[in-house]
Amino acid sequence: MNDPAPSRLGLLRFLERVQERDLARTRRWIADEERRQAEQRRGEERRPPAPEWLLQQSLGGRHPVAVHVGGCHMAGSHARGVARDQALRALTDGVPACTHCRPDTELGLLD
Repeated sequence: MNDPAPSRLGLLRFLERVQERDLARTRRWIADEERRQAEQRRGEERRPPAPEWLLQQSLGGRHPVAVHVGGCHMAGSHARGVARDQALRALTDGVPACTHCRPDTELGLLD
């Protein structure tokens, strides 16, 4: 039993259905991406501001080993944010200043 060849109109209707499915899928992808970007923006808006000063702790966390300007790439993972007065106090108590970001200069201890 031979099926007759599909008509040109039948083929065009089939193509239309395929393209509608593709368009629906693309619209879902767009909606997903818009949601992802909105979530990312909300997360960035809720993120607390970066500390202005960092105090790097020894590996055991027992004592400070360096003072950094906030965002210094040399601070490493053992640094915690501190207030300006704590950073000043640490420097005057002998904790070394980072030689890359120079918090002593930023805090006005050296000119």
